[in-house]
Amino acid sequence: MGFSGQAILDRAAEVLGEYLPRFGGALLLVVVGYLGSRLIARVITRALLAAGLDQLAERLRVHDLLARARLERSLSRVVGAAVRLALLAAVLFAAVAQLGIDSLNEAINQGVLFLPKLLAGLALALLGAVLGGVVRERVDRASYQMALRGPLGAVAQGAVIAVFSVLALDQLGVPTQILIVLFGTVLAGALLTFALAFGLGGREYAREISAGRYVSSTFAVGEEIGLGGDQGEIVAIESASTVLRTRDGRTLRLPNHLFLEQKVTMIDAD
Repeated sequence: MGFSGQAILDRAAEVLGEYLPRFGGALLLVVVGYLGSRLIARVITRALLAAGLDQLAERLRVHDLLARARLERSLSRVVGAAVRLALLAAVLFAAVAQLGIDSLNEAINQGVLFLPKLLAGLALALLGAVLGGVVRERVDRASYQMALRGPLGAVAQGAVIAVFSVLALDQLGVPTQILIVLFGTVLAGALLTFALAFGLGGREYAREISAGRYVSSTFAVGEEIGLGGDQGEIVAIESASTVLRTRDGRTLRLPNHLFLEQKVTMIDAD
């Protein structure tokens, strides 16, 4: 028994002697990797802030999406945090591999292979948020110019984000067949609604422009008119509407087609 106990102690000391250097190396790797990841993330964040990424994200309403996701309202800092976490995950995988635990090798290999997919998925989701903001800005501007009603910009932004979300999930290996079918159905409905709104809105806008030519050729800025129940001085004749200023200081914006459909009274100045 004594000999057996001594052999066990010797073997334990031998294993411990082999393990301690590995543990020390893994611990050192974690410490250095942690500090290095924070430094790199800080440099990237400052570079993005200096490049004006946050101003662009605010203008494109990407920060609103981050706020809804309960993330910090700064795209630069979110990118920096994502880089830091990715680097720290890689360091932890390397540290565990340094320990030489055979039972964890397979899990480590799977984790190392999954990490690039995770980064690619996050990059796709972030790109979708940015492009969605750009698309929404363009659609909102076009909708305003064409006098289209409805949340067309928000719908377009949601469609872009949904596409990139599906791509991100597919990159992560999540089955997306059902999501693609559902998204295709929703997108088809949204496109049909947009086409109808665009057609109707474009027709209305064309009518206002045509009436605006008549208004600009018949009336002049500074004239006082009565139209329906409204009365005031013409202060601007725009492509789709005419602006009146009433005697009590109110400003009225009247669609130009009203000048063709209602009786217009010329009012002499006092």
